[in-house]
Amino acid sequence: MTRNTRYVCAPDSFKESLTASEAAQAMAAGIRKADPDAEIRLLPMADGGEGTTRALVDATGGSMRTTAAHDPLGRGITAEYGLLGDGATAVVEVAAASGLALLAPSERNPLVTSSYGTGELIRAALDDGATRIIVGLGGSATNDAGAGMLQALGVRLLDDEGRELPAGGAALARLADIDVSGLDARLHDVEVIAACDVTNPLVGPQGASAVFSPQKGATADDVALLDRALGHFAEIVERRLSVDVAGVPGAGAAGGIGAALKGILDAGFRHGVDVVIETVGLPDAVRWADVVFTGEGSIDAQTRYGKTPAGVAETAKRYGKPVVAIAGHVGEGIDELHAVGIDAIFGIAPGAATLQDLLEDAPANVERTAEQVTRLLMLGGK
Repeated sequence: MTRNTRYVCAPDSFKESLTASEAAQAMAAGIRKADPDAEIRLLPMADGGEGTTRALVDATGGSMRTTAAHDPLGRGITAEYGLLGDGATAVVEVAAASGLALLAPSERNPLVTSSYGTGELIRAALDDGATRIIVGLGGSATNDAGAGMLQALGVRLLDDEGRELPAGGAALARLADIDVSGLDARLHDVEVIAACDVTNPLVGPQGASAVFSPQKGATADDVALLDRALGHFAEIVERRLSVDVAGVPGAGAAGGIGAALKGILDAGFRHGVDVVIETVGLPDAVRWADVVFTGEGSIDAQTRYGKTPAGVAETAKRYGKPVVAIAGHVGEGIDELHAVGIDAIFGIAPGAATLQDLLEDAPANVERTAEQVTRLLMLGGK
């Protein structure tokens, strides 16, 4: 007896229109219209950036948690993190409490913005009993080398008179000592994973300040000041703790939070999409499947560099499974994606439409496209 066809729906979010979970559900609805007997597994995906927490929570049957925290300017907010279905793994996105999106353009100033809120989220995850914490690096408004995060976790950053440094990257120029004796002791028994897709060092022409701080509000003079301040931070860390963070690949991620995670919290660095693939159990699902659907809001030549569809395709190809990608927008250079394992790419736009219409109609358009692709696939079985 011939068994039913098995499909895995493993998309990323379609920004401003669909979460990864909603995109997966729309794909599944379309597949079922064409193949009512289909067996389908939904695996919402992400690449370590925005939406990673929600995708992992949805995929593992976990829960979103909220806690009081502080935004990059020290104002009280309520921020979210995730506790996954295993009850032991937490996901913290830097952007949730220390993100650029939390500030108006006129408020952006990496000289004074702090990552303190990220530390508060990590502390809340510890309170929940997490023994594995995934920190998604990306979207930060800060350039403080993770100093604020460390302070929230009990580390004291002192000037030459023994006073605690104020918030912000500029203050690191006055750093004289680091006291880690008050670091939350629970972190000694916790695995910290930095989900990171950049390899920038902390300082220098490819460092956090030079590459990322201008988009956070830094002027040319600010960039030079911040680069010196972060370099000084690295010198003090090496002198006091015998840890070199200046040149570590990824140390410059999220305004230098990567340096603090690596140097003080001994975090391991992983590509964001690889962390997600492992956490949601994509390899097992792919082995089970006959066809794999993936996708995201925009697919182009850059998709092959650490983006979800490429990661899904590379996993599927290890098991010889066909991969279909569905996108809100299909850009230039997609021929390169066939080499990484995406067999076919389909845009969802039905014709001439405004951007607003495309965003509003995304659920129906994803469903319709998945249905038509499935009908095409079924022709091969006739």
